Formats: sequence, structure tokens, C-alpha cells
Amino acid sequence: MEDSRIALPIGTALDRFIKNKQGEFQYATGELSQLLRDMALAGKVVNREINKAGLINIAGAIGTQNIQGEDQQKLDVLANIRFIRALTKGGEVCAIISEEDEEVIDLSNNKGKYVVAIDPLDGSSNIDVNVSIGTIFSVYRRVTPIGNPIQKEDILQKGDKQVAAGYLLYGSSTMLVYTTGHGVNGFTYEPSLGEYFLSHQDMCIPEEGNIFSINEGSFNSFSSGLKQYIEHCRASEYTARYIGSLVADFHRNLLKGGIYIYPATAKAEKGKLRLMYECNALAFIIEQAGGIASDGKKRILDIEPTEMHQRVPFFVGSKKMVEKAEATINAV
Repeated sequence: MEDSRIALPIGTALDRFIKNKQGEFQYATGELSQLLRDMALAGKVVNREINKAGLINIAGAIGTQNIQGEDQQKLDVLANIRFIRALTKGGEVCAIISEEDEEVIDLSNNKGKYVVAIDPLDGSSNIDVNVSIGTIFSVYRRVTPIGNPIQKEDILQKGDKQVAAGYLLYGSSTMLVYTTGHGVNGFTYEPSLGEYFLSHQDMCIPEEGNIFSINEGSFNSFSSGLKQYIEHCRASEYTARYIGSLVADFHRNLLKGGIYIYPATAKAEKGKLRLMYECNALAFIIEQAGGIASDGKKRILDIEPTEMHQRVPFFVGSKKMVEKAEATINAV
């Protein structure tokens, strides 16, 4: 019997993949590679906590609100601690901005070359009903000289300045999907070995799709142009799929083709999703996968941030679908 029939190969491990690809990055001195490993390690820890959430008292609200005015879940706080701790110990990061913290987290590491923006646990309110949730992160190279205290310009950078971005999806299997500007690759976590293995190489979103993801419960507060686009989706017999967990919705559409929309509404005139923690990262990923991300009028990655917790409308997905949505909205 051939050896390959006895023991099938398990694929390329994340650490080996990162090492092999390190030369693609213009600042290939190892720090970014280590930062990505730190994110992956923290993701393993958070995955463990999520998987036992139903067995111990770490699900549900903690009784406080974050800077967004949203009820903090216990796992929000736990995930925030885990990622901050991993990035602090790693030593590559000088500052972190988190959806869960009002101010910049200055790590007092003036030698650190990178700034990380993170939504530690997106969709955590779905934990109690066992729906997939995720972590979203962006990595920027600081712009002020190494050795000096961080400045505002290190933090508020446009999305097109990202050097890496990714997300972890905690679902039926746990995945890490990331880009450093050279395509998008996905890794599935193998818990018995404690390692991520390359499972989705060179991910590309179909140029056209038939899935539209939007909370149609807010239809009456949509702009007339957006209403027309939704009617177009219905008339075209597109499939409506909306989980209400951003990473899960985005990941499905990335694989199958589709559009995700979180527009401005009467309740959220500037949109609800955060530019720095959610939209920039996913926009970078989708563009590397051949798709488009906009606020309905302009490219997400071209938006100049004015504050850490800035909100924007978000249209992201297959190229032709986003273009059609923009054209319909702006024609009215």
C-alpha cells in the first residue's frame, strides 16, 4: 500500500506559510510575521473560551456598556483582554485601538513598529443562541519615528495604509483569514493538533453573486435608492441571507458571491459599523479577493478617519453587485 494512502497529508501549517511568504513584505524583518502569530495564538485561546461558554458562566451581558453605548458581553471583555495581552507580550505593537475601549491603548513600547485596530468579538450577542461570531483586525505601520511616543497620525490612518488585515471566524470550524496585500488565504484550526492549516488558498469572491445580506426589518427607513436596489434583488430572485453576525455574513459571501449592506438609517444616520475596527479590515480583504467595498459613494479605503470610533455605511461584496447598488442609489 502506498504511504499516501495510509497517511494523507494534512497541509501547510500557518507558521510555515507565514515564514514562506515573509519575503513578499517590503519590511521583511520578522515583526509582522510574529504579530500575525500572536493574533493566531490569542484566537486559539478565545476559541477555547467560546467553546465552553455554555458550560460555565461567561455568556451573557456583563452589566456595562462600551464606548458605542452597546451592552458589553462577558466574552467581549474576555476576548479584549486576551488579544491585548498577546499583542503586549509579543512586543511588535506600540498601540492598540479596540472597539471596547474609549481611548488608545498605549503599550509604552516606543520601539514597536505597528498599530493594531481590533474588534475583539464581533457579534458576541449571538453567543447565547450559538451563532457564529468573529474577531476582526487591522495592522498599520506607525508613521512617526521609532523610539518616540505614539501620535494621533499613527492611529488615524486611512484604510489603504493597512499592511495586514484579517478575521477569525468561530463557527462549526474555526478559521483565520488574512491578507498582507498579496491575496487572501484561509486557515482552518485543527484542535487536536492545536494548529491552523491552509484550507482556502488564494480566496477570490465571484464577480457576480445572488445573495444579498441586509436587515430588511429596517426597510422603511432606507433611502429611496436603496429601496429600489432591494426591490431589484427581490425581482431578480436573489437569495436573502442575513445572520446578523458581520464576520459570518462576510465570510459566506466571500466564498459564494454576494453583497452585504449595512446602510445609514433613521436610527443610525452615519451607519452603525465602525470604520477603524470593522470596515477597513474587511474592505482590504475583499479588494484583495477581487471585490469592492464602499460607503455607497466612495471607496472605504480612501476615507480619511477623523475619530477612532467613526461609523460609516458599508456596502461590500461581489464587484458587479456593489457597482449595481451604488449606481441605483446614486441615480435617485
